Amino acid sequence: MKPDAAAFPIASSADERDRLDLLDVALFVRAALLANVSAAGREFGLSPAVASARIASLERLLGARLLHRTTRRVSLTQDGEVFMARAEALLDAASAARASVGRGQAEPQGRLRVSMPSSFGRQHVSPVIAQFLRRYPGVSVDLRLTDTVVDLVDAGVDVGIRLGALKDSSLVARRLAVNRRVICCAPSYLAERGTPHHPADLAQHECVILSDQRDWSFVTPTGPLNVRVGGRLATDNGEVIRDALLAGFGIALKSTWDVAPYLRSGALVTVLDTYPLAETVAIWAVYPSRAFVPPKTIAFIDFLAAHFGDPPYWDADPL
Repeated sequence: MKPDAAAFPIASSADERDRLDLLDVALFVRAALLANVSAAGREFGLSPAVASARIASLERLLGARLLHRTTRRVSLTQDGEVFMARAEALLDAASAARASVGRGQAEPQGRLRVSMPSSFGRQHVSPVIAQFLRRYPGVSVDLRLTDTVVDLVDAGVDVGIRLGALKDSSLVARRLAVNRRVICCAPSYLAERGTPHHPADLAQHECVILSDQRDWSFVTPTGPLNVRVGGRLATDNGEVIRDALLAGFGIALKSTWDVAPYLRSGALVTVLDTYPLAETVAIWAVYPSRAFVPPKTIAFIDFLAAHFGDPPYWDADPL
């Protein structure tokens, strides 16, 4: 985060100097992130000596050493690591308060923490994140790509992108796009193992499984059908599954956002098209339920929804 120094007035009286100064807090956070006090000071228009003095003043006020200093770099002490999380939350709260009134209402400001599945993020968000940042120069983004479902509140995340069914009812959710899924494999797999003509045939095939999702549910003329699939490869990473399919190993249930280019090129083909999957899922933006939603969060969600489109761009052309 690179805050506007003018937003954090400098204490001028003895009584005020006994209070936590947001400029000192912001300076500390930047020094920790850059591992350099002088570089952080330059961002705030402060000389190296003044920057060092202000952080020392903050340490005296807190009664704890926050940074280990050497001639080349700085690093967080144990107390510094504890204070860092609180300091970032404090600065975000200040940014949100500023954005909620006056000129800030129309101008998203502050650091935005975003969490999303790694493969989806790399394919469909990473290519346009610079465009978002150029559109909103007052916003910085901390983009966390992980296949672990993150507790937004505990992790201090502003908005998460979730794929599939939502389980946490305490979150506010907005649908960004449909998440169309297909059963697919490589033509070489079908040449070797034959084509399944009914969902029940999957029991005789090598299925590549995402995490523990071994139950695939279909709509059939006789009603819903749940098939328990098996296979020698299970993984929590969708790219591993896609690589296995392209290598001709197995059949998998995949989202078109991940495999659409390969379906169009013929590297992968769909099977069981006359038996749609029973569960309709979507791509969601979720954020903690609270009365105030920062403009930066709304701006990011609106940006992604417009970028994906309806239908999403990866499904816009026939497969």
